[in-house]
Amino acid sequence: MKKTIDYLQQKNIIFKSFKEVPPKELGSRKKIEIYVGVDLKGYYAVVMRVEKKSRVLRKEVGELMALHEKLECYIDSKIKKKYILMNAPLCSHAKKMLEEHGWRVFVALQQK
Repeated sequence: MKKTIDYLQQKNIIFKSFKEVPPKELGSRKKIEIYVGVDLKGYYAVVMRVEKKSRVLRKEVGELMALHEKLECYIDSKIKKKYILMNAPLCSHAKKMLEEHGWRVFVALQQK
């Protein structure tokens, strides 16, 4: 979690509260990290961190967006800002799809 917070602070994205939500609580078996934060203006934000060796395709992006919708129901609030940190090759169509739906995509984080 600290590595994620440090990376976001480098990008001038600061939260007053930040907590992890296990994907299992949203009914997912994906190996990703999901965080919910409240920014300085009081808006909810979601940060998803994906680390894998294989390419992330459009189909998987659809599943990540479905997780976002489940997360809104889980916290019972609308999420205004959406960030995804990728440490994996990303299909250009998948990146375009994410950006069209309001996600900010950060690719090629450092390894653990």
